[in-house]
Amino acid sequence: MIDFVKNTIEASIRVKEDVLSDEPLLQAVESSAKAFIATFQSGGKVLFCGNGGSAADAQHLAAELSGRFYRDREPLFAEALHVNSSYVTAVANDYGYDHVFSRMVKAAGRPGDVLVAISTSGNSPNILNAVESAKAIGMTVIGMSGSTGGKMKALCDILINVPSTDTPRIQEAHILIGHILCALVEQSLFKA
Repeated sequence: MIDFVKNTIEASIRVKEDVLSDEPLLQAVESSAKAFIATFQSGGKVLFCGNGGSAADAQHLAAELSGRFYRDREPLFAEALHVNSSYVTAVANDYGYDHVFSRMVKAAGRPGDVLVAISTSGNSPNILNAVESAKAIGMTVIGMSGSTGGKMKALCDILINVPSTDTPRIQEAHILIGHILCALVEQSLFKA
């Protein structure tokens, strides 16, 4: 068992080392932070969507922005699109699960807002529909995926594609990158 524990930690470290040495990916993170900052400075919002573990990451990162991260500060408008279970189940029942995020993007998104679409494969139909709705509105779309970016790659303004095909390792890197984005937003908007 100890060997498995060590091997898993080593695998996670390797993915993070790959992220650290991937200059285009690091530039995508910087561009994403700038997009968040510009949106918040103009009174806009950041919306997140994902399924399963990526939904948990979406909710986690929205909470860091709307609540607080490191600093005691004013809240920022950030929300995960799946948090209203009555809405999700109604839309899934009436329109199909492929539309649960896109309908909320149409309701809440405005030009200049940001959508963070999280899909380790980049191929989740409900995520792709949300991305297309956000693009039609004039939102900036940031995709967070695994190595290939899947179908999402061609649709996003910015793609943060973690260099891995292992879902848990991708999600671990997504939360690291998300925390970096939250820290950069706070540093920029709430200077001490």
